[in-house]
Amino acid sequence: MSSLAFQGTADDARALLISISSTVVTVIALVLGLTVVALQLSSTQFSPRLLRNFLRDRPTQVVLSGFLATFVYSAAGLFTVGVEDGERTEDYPRLAVSGAIALLFLSLGMVVYFADHLVHSIQIDAINRRVERNTRRAIIHEDTATVEEAAPQVPEWAVPLLGRRSGYIQTVYPLLLLPLVSDENVTICLRKRVGEHVVEGTVLGWVWAPGPGDPPPAAEPFEAALEADVRIGFERTIEQDISFGIRQQIDIGCKALSAAVNDPYTAVQAIDHLAVVCCDLAVRPLGTKIITGPGGKGRVMIPGNNFADYVVFIGGLFGRYGSSDLVVMLALLRLFETVVEVLLPPGSARLAVMDRAVAEALADAERSMPRPPSLERIRGAVKALRSKINSRSHLKPTSAA
Repeated sequence: MSSLAFQGTADDARALLISISSTVVTVIALVLGLTVVALQLSSTQFSPRLLRNFLRDRPTQVVLSGFLATFVYSAAGLFTVGVEDGERTEDYPRLAVSGAIALLFLSLGMVVYFADHLVHSIQIDAINRRVERNTRRAIIHEDTATVEEAAPQVPEWAVPLLGRRSGYIQTVYPLLLLPLVSDENVTICLRKRVGEHVVEGTVLGWVWAPGPGDPPPAAEPFEAALEADVRIGFERTIEQDISFGIRQQIDIGCKALSAAVNDPYTAVQAIDHLAVVCCDLAVRPLGTKIITGPGGKGRVMIPGNNFADYVVFIGGLFGRYGSSDLVVMLALLRLFETVVEVLLPPGSARLAVMDRAVAEALADAERSMPRPPSLERIRGAVKALRSKINSRSHLKPTSAA
């Protein structure tokens, strides 16, 4: 170990630790400056809703933590190196000073790594891939065993439950509500979906007894349960909010189509990544989550988007902002075609949704597309796609297997 220990005097060691501390502070300022530039670029060029992804970026957190650890380690050494009981001394932990040198070289290597990571992280391909991965993870984590396409109607004798705070619904934990509704044998239903905004004092949900003649349940315990088991925050998160991930991709595409940016290929890339997400949604039950308590006593209902909501959301915005661009509209039709291919018969309801989306895309193009040859290409693509939808609508379930 003696060969690895720092060989200088106590004054040399203190000067070294001071130099390391000041150097790391400069590097931290540089890294923070580069990070702010990346955040500003992503916010203005792509979408302000992407900032949360950069703030949660694990490599950036590790690099900044490494720099801070090096600074703290070196600064802490100044309390012991060359000083003992307030007097100067030549005895000091030489191996510990060598550790500060090792941390300095590690920090310099992390600077190079961070610069490479930062350049790649602000690439549009990397951003789209990250948003797609986060959205698909949210889809996979959704429990589809209790999902029904159409939500039951709220009866007239339902008791309204008022929200106790304002903000966006971030997460809902229905299993935590189930014991309470099972004990009372009531049904509790949220009014808003995950990702929607609620205002304090307005109706957040309802609770009702099995029949109109039963005693109405007291609102207070259920309002307290909703406050505890429904997380409401100042911003949307993607944990249970699939629409928020789709919203990020749409923001990237629509901002690229603006006159200030004029980058239709970026919009095409966003549509291509949305095609992957839509295919995941097309083969899953979507709608209201209904959980029933043991013995059929009590229910918890959490409203959610159905398949048509997602398709209209994507097709409507790109049809509005990109309908004059041939490349964008062809990409949107390719998305619809890909979704049609993964839909397994009998899927007439969802195929009908796709048929309406294709018809609306054609209507948007006819209103906005200036060049007749481009419009004819769109009409030809729409005709072929609607023919495919019609043929798949008449397939028997056995032929798909």
